[in-house]
This record gives sequence, C-alpha cells and structure tokens, in this order.
Amino acid sequence: MKIQEFQSIMPIRNIPSVLAHGILSNERTSQLEHHSVAMAEVQERRDRVRVPGGLQLHRYANFYFHARNPMMFARQEEAPGLCVLRISIEARHIKGAVIADRNASTDYVRFLAIAQAKELDLEAIYARDWRHPSDPIAYRKHKAQKCAEFLVPHCLPLDFITGAYVVNEAACGALAAQGFALPITIEPDLFFHTP
Repeated sequence: MKIQEFQSIMPIRNIPSVLAHGILSNERTSQLEHHSVAMAEVQERRDRVRVPGGLQLHRYANFYFHARNPMMFARQEEAPGLCVLRISIEARHIKGAVIADRNASTDYVRFLAIAQAKELDLEAIYARDWRHPSDPIAYRKHKAQKCAEFLVPHCLPLDFITGAYVVNEAACGALAAQGFALPITIEPDLFFHTP
C-alpha cells in the first residue's frame, strides 16, 4: 500500500478563497470570511496542541491521507456542498511539513518527520471501516488513525492542488461554477453515498 495523494475536505463555497490564497491554516483562515466543516469541540482541543519542535497545531494547514473517514461520515448529509481537494504527494517536500499518525488532537498521537512515513499504519488509515463493535478500545484507536494528518505550516500553495472529487454531477457543476478548472472526478463512495 502506498500514499498516492493527500486530501482536503472543503466546502465548495470556499473555493474562490482557495483559488486566491491557497489552503490556509486555521489561524490564517480565521482572518477571512469562510465556511467551516470543523467540529467546535475538536477545534477547542486542537487549539491546545503544539507540534513538538514545531508550531501550534492551528498554524498548520491540515490534510487527510484518506477523506473517507469519520469526519466525512459525520458530514455526509452535507456532501452536495463539499468537495475533496486532491493534493500532490510532492507537498511532502514543503519545509516544516509534518505527519500525525492519527487525528492530531487525540491522545497518543505521534508527530513524525516526513522520512518516518513508513511508520504509519496505512492498512488502518485506508480501511473502509473503522468500527470494532466488540472492542471499544480498538474502535477509538482505529477511528483516530483513519483521521491521520499531513500538516503544512501556514499555507499550502495552489500549485499542489491537482484536482477534486465530488459526490455527483450537481456538485461537479457547482465546483466548476466557482472557477475550479482542474480535473473533477465524481466519486460518491468517498462521501459515503451510493452511485
């Protein structure tokens, strides 16, 4: 199993801002008008995290390895208004980039250098299902692993965005109408929808 790209769950209405500024950290985004899909309680936890040897967590633009995860599951009803931006694996060369082996605000998270990516449990990260009905501890661990993150200080430049996934044709049209000119792929399963 190999990391092919990084992914960002993004409200389609935020695309003009992305096209103008790139993908910004929470700290920089807070200075702009935008729509957030983030959960308030998670953001409160993230506000208290500092990456060892690095910055406060909210000073990083964050990306998933796989957007078909608990965050998307919680937002599946909003799928028609969302896209998943595809981020080139070349972004790993951005100075100061870091990996979190699970959701960066959870207990037991390990922050890794890019060279340590081989330590990630990719089978857990890319698994279709993270539920473990008979084992609540395994469930919590796997749920956090599904939200493993790639973190870039402050801003990911537009050049690293290679395309987007959307849930259906209507979302494809809405994304294109925002000025998004890169390839758009309809991938309902990524959004927990059936074709």
